[in-house]
Amino acid sequence: MHYKPTGICAVGIDYEIEDGKVMDVKFTGGCDGNHKGLNGLIKGMKVEEAITRLKGITCGPRNTSCPDQLARALEDYLVKKA
Repeated sequence: MHYKPTGICAVGIDYEIEDGKVMDVKFTGGCDGNHKGLNGLIKGMKVEEAITRLKGITCGPRNTSCPDQLARALEDYLVKKA
């Protein structure tokens, strides 16, 4: 799946969901190390749990962040899946 984030340095989020779990996340642009760390932390986590943990995280003066945008991407996935 692909998501176009807003308000962050990354310009794209690609992710894979399998059996209701996040299996892989790749960001295009932004902080590569942080994105790899984020992917490693949520790999295998249920989509709903990842949303709960990531939603609302901010970055500096921004009202969003890469984790928050990933949560929004996963919420979008759940809406489209329903």
